[in-house]
Amino acid sequence: MPELPLPGSNRGLAVVSLFVSLVALGLKYAAFAVSGSVALHADAIETIINVVAAAGGLWALSVAERPADHNHTYGHYKAEYLSAVAEGTLVVITAFVIGREAVEGWLNPHPALAPWNGLLLNGAATCVNLGWGLIMLRAGQARHSPALIAGGQHVLSDVWTGVALVAGVALIPLLGWPQLDAVLAGLVALNVLRVGWEVMRDSIAGLMDEAPDTQTLGEIGAIITANGHGAIQAHDIRTRIVGAMTFLEFHLVVPGTMSVKVAHDICDRIEHALRAHMGSTLVHIHIEPETCAKHDHTVLNIPSTGTSPVSFGSSAEK
Repeated sequence: MPELPLPGSNRGLAVVSLFVSLVALGLKYAAFAVSGSVALHADAIETIINVVAAAGGLWALSVAERPADHNHTYGHYKAEYLSAVAEGTLVVITAFVIGREAVEGWLNPHPALAPWNGLLLNGAATCVNLGWGLIMLRAGQARHSPALIAGGQHVLSDVWTGVALVAGVALIPLLGWPQLDAVLAGLVALNVLRVGWEVMRDSIAGLMDEAPDTQTLGEIGAIITANGHGAIQAHDIRTRIVGAMTFLEFHLVVPGTMSVKVAHDICDRIEHALRAHMGSTLVHIHIEPETCAKHDHTVLNIPSTGTSPVSFGSSAEK
């Protein structure tokens, strides 16, 4: 099945996300209005946070796409992490609000007015969220956007919540136990709390410039090795990913008799290969003579042909 055309910019995706969240909110509040279900009310409350988060994501992505200026010489990419942290905080607050609704529903249970009509409307909202959540998550991963990934994860968590609620609320009239409504709302609160923690944890890791995963580091090392022929080794390799931008720096050891032009050509070759694989990448390479070569497990030795990439381990800071 062909993929739907998506806006070219992350900001455009955020605009669509805001619209989708408003549609889902309308359906879920209609589901609560016709049914009076505490669980469906909890689900609608969570969707309010989706709308707020989508608006925050739109702001963050608008800021992140601004070019570097004299006050922000490395760009504005970290605005995405601020949005994701704020979204995680809102999600946690939502969990406590929903938990309060669950307690009240347990203490004062009442039968749903029209559960089947409410379930149909909630199911429609769940289908909308499923489609859009998958689109956001894939787009965020492809574009290395923390704000889009966080938004996609949040929307998908709402989907699993919706599926559980449809199944659970359908059982209430069959079992004749109205307090099940409150139990389901409590489970929604716990799931929302889990998602909020995960979003905040990943975003704080980005703000703290946590190193990428081992697979990404290995790919970087393989690219340097495969395209660095003429050099001897690379060491003190450090990298961080901020939104859609990768920052990478390392020392490249070359023969002491090599001309500046040849060394520059090697650097250009490595930089072009890194950008072709990783997208937007800011690379700083410090050239050193062979007398500065290191001899420990953190170095990346470069074969003379550049055709046999070796494994890469994260280097320690000097």
